[in-house]
Amino acid sequence: MIDINESVMQFLLAFVVVGPLLGAAAALLPAPPGLKGKSPEQAVLRHGVTVTGVILAAAIVLALGFDHGHPSKMQATTDISWIPALDVRIHLGIDGISLPLLVLTALLTFLCAIYSYFKMPAGPSPKAFVALLLLLESGTLATFAVLDLLLFFLAFEMVLVPMYFLIARWGGEGRTQAAWKFILFTLLGSVVMLLGLLLIGIKAGTFDMMALATDNGRSLTTSVQVIAVLAVGIGLAVKTPMWPLHSWLPDAHTAAPTVGSVLLAGVLLKMGTYGFVRILLPAAPDGFRTFAPYLAAFAVVGIIYGSLACLALAKQGAKGDLKRLIAYSSVGHMGFVLLGIATMTPTGVNGALFANIAHGLITGLLFFLVGAVKERTGSTDLDTLSLPSPDHRPLTSGSTAPDQLPVGAALYGKAPRLGGLLAFAAVASLGLPGLAGFWGEMLALFGAFRPAAGLSRPAFLTFMAIAAFGTLLTAAYLLIVVRRVCMGPVPQQAPKLADVHTYEFAAWTPLVALTVVAGLWPRALLGLTDPAVQQLLAGGTR
Repeated sequence: MIDINESVMQFLLAFVVVGPLLGAAAALLPAPPGLKGKSPEQAVLRHGVTVTGVILAAAIVLALGFDHGHPSKMQATTDISWIPALDVRIHLGIDGISLPLLVLTALLTFLCAIYSYFKMPAGPSPKAFVALLLLLESGTLATFAVLDLLLFFLAFEMVLVPMYFLIARWGGEGRTQAAWKFILFTLLGSVVMLLGLLLIGIKAGTFDMMALATDNGRSLTTSVQVIAVLAVGIGLAVKTPMWPLHSWLPDAHTAAPTVGSVLLAGVLLKMGTYGFVRILLPAAPDGFRTFAPYLAAFAVVGIIYGSLACLALAKQGAKGDLKRLIAYSSVGHMGFVLLGIATMTPTGVNGALFANIAHGLITGLLFFLVGAVKERTGSTDLDTLSLPSPDHRPLTSGSTAPDQLPVGAALYGKAPRLGGLLAFAAVASLGLPGLAGFWGEMLALFGAFRPAAGLSRPAFLTFMAIAAFGTLLTAAYLLIVVRRVCMGPVPQQAPKLADVHTYEFAAWTPLVALTVVAGLWPRALLGLTDPAVQQLLAGGTR
């Protein structure tokens, strides 16, 4: 780690939040003659790569300059009065909870910009595409960096418009309906959430998250806390997405372009769970304790429901869409995050934060890979991908009929690197020990084994058992997908598929590497989050 002056750290954090916004405005301006090159379209896409690359570099320097010896301390803080009449302040800062999410957001947006430079989704002007991508990045980064309730709400809502247009203008079949469903669900949840945030701020006398965390709900009566947790929790649950408020997600993912799906799964879903940890757990602990068993119950229902939906889509003859299947898998994976948060224990909350990062890496990679499969085959329909070639014949003499032979798109034979990466992402997603997906789910289950004081242990033991069964269902549907898409005979005259391109290697390698590193060295992440979580749950008194 490096020693960086606090004022430089403040500038870096402000730049990380505001930089993409300035880049979005610049993307809409005419390119200077010397930067246009042969194609103005490529020039603006190159601008997107440059801006997101600079933001990622600033985020990495910020992480290197972060005082890892005191991750519970809020660092790189800026606190400026903005609207004195409402006591709204431009208050920024990062700790061990928000720093990993900040870096993940910068990384995924940069990788999406690289991917789009070489494989721009079909649709209107690249200028608008790049501007929306940068606006989305700015809103997401701001959500993880702001420490004022009203600023958090503004940043939380800022991402809706760019994601709506990315789906509606650059998406695939059914994109208009999916985009409307996305924005209506999230806006309705946000209206209720705003009322809850205002209730907390007015009753506590401050909108400052740090002051609220230190107060630990002492300024709020239990009834106010219960109402606030219910109102804010609904808005956060829609974005998470928690069953049964998840129905916008499969449609949005299925219709979204590849980079839209990557950012939606990898970053936007984390905003909801981050809000639970950053706002509700420390500011309204008594109200949260009231709803914790219900949150855990909805979480485990989501785990089982998501897994059963994926199994139904993976079944032969179900005409299941691979993107839709991965979207439903997110409902299950985010169920583990919510279960960890609901335990109100350091173990469970740390598991939730770890699972957040792991899901962003692994599901982001999965959506990249599914986009590549669609580009090569023209389809994400599992039955189409699994159909044997018409000229397939039994390989050995015997009684086995052709339609009883194993089928599959045979990526292992036609595009072995792509097939290997898809299999890697699938086993990482099912929680194979040694990869990132394992630790978050395990810690969430450990947290449920011994929940916080005041929570029913028999109920949480039941939730733990149901969630553990969900891990078996997860393994089942992901292995079915690998068998159907990657395995199968390859006739001699079958055309080869293009294997992984250089730009795809560039976009995917960091996700693969970080999935392995986080799995083999979980302390790198848990060492950041644990002290901050301990202090948060103790009401800032540690």
